[in-house]
Amino acid sequence: MNCSLTLRRLFCCNSQVSRATPVSFSSSSSSNKKRLVFLGSPQVSTTVLDALFNASSAPNSEFEVAAIITQPPARSGRGKKLMPSPVAQYALDKGFPSDLILTPERAGEDSFLSSLRALQPELCVTAAYGNILPTKFLNVPPRGTVNIHPSLLPHYRGAAPVQRALQDGAKETGVSLAFTVRALDAGPIISCERLEVDDQIKAPDLLALLFSEGSKLLVHELPAIFDGSAKLKAQPQDDSKATLAPKITPEESWLSFDQEALVLHNKVRAFAGWPGTRAKVLLIDSKGNQSELELKIITTRVLLLGVPQDNEVDEITFYRGALVFPCGRSTALEVLEVQLAGKKVVTAAAFWNGLRGQKLKVYSSGEHCIASIA
Repeated sequence: MNCSLTLRRLFCCNSQVSRATPVSFSSSSSSNKKRLVFLGSPQVSTTVLDALFNASSAPNSEFEVAAIITQPPARSGRGKKLMPSPVAQYALDKGFPSDLILTPERAGEDSFLSSLRALQPELCVTAAYGNILPTKFLNVPPRGTVNIHPSLLPHYRGAAPVQRALQDGAKETGVSLAFTVRALDAGPIISCERLEVDDQIKAPDLLALLFSEGSKLLVHELPAIFDGSAKLKAQPQDDSKATLAPKITPEESWLSFDQEALVLHNKVRAFAGWPGTRAKVLLIDSKGNQSELELKIITTRVLLLGVPQDNEVDEITFYRGALVFPCGRSTALEVLEVQLAGKKVVTAAAFWNGLRGQKLKVYSSGEHCIASIA
């Protein structure tokens, strides 16, 4: 398998899609270019679509983006307006013909498959499309369907490879370019790129970086995919080494401080964005009255020196700009940013100052740890 051994250090940064020179499109192409159909839905997929637009507009390009397949419009925002997917909106903003943006409820619909066949695609490319592709679909493009998957397959097959890798504390991950088969993320691997994972990076940033790397990998391999040599060199996956990355559920978002700090830190990084991580905190005023707050834990790091020695074993303190939570096996987690329901994200210092002398109790496996507020 052609898997680059170059390691890149991934730091917390935002990857932005290029807004380069507009690309010209036509609803009916009479060119001899090979026809590629792109499938993707969320914002992160626009990175791949942007790379394909730019590559297809190059003077020596042998392909064109013939159509885009994405999830149907969904209601979002306060007004619950019907909004196109981020990929559809991005394509429209770039001037892509609206009649070539297809939004089937299911990729196996007969009417949709008829439209796909009429396009006569040479190749389909998927990047976080979010819909199961049946055999009837996979049989349409003669060069097959190629998927950008943000893991080093066969590790982390499934819906949440980046989140599960971070949750496991993986030191290395990557992105794989593989042919799509009916079995979940099990097709032959064309190429992959290994990347070293920074211990502070969060899932949205890592996902964006992996799809950015994946788009470069795709553009590099497209000539071999179109001439058929990629299928000959693609390596089958070793199913005995496969691991799964099941979909994240909101019920998983609660933090239990009887776990070690590193476990909790990795969970905060993995679940950043959606669904986030939560903890319940009891506020106790000077008269002993209690009120419950639900905190969303935004940013953390592991306190390498352990719990400050001058404090009681269960005390939560404010130390060097962070709320310090005692955790399992005598470890401690520094919470740097939090968010109350309906409020903006605030620093630990701002939250601490807002307590105004109240005490805190944090739920932990049915037991409470008390925080004295100086």
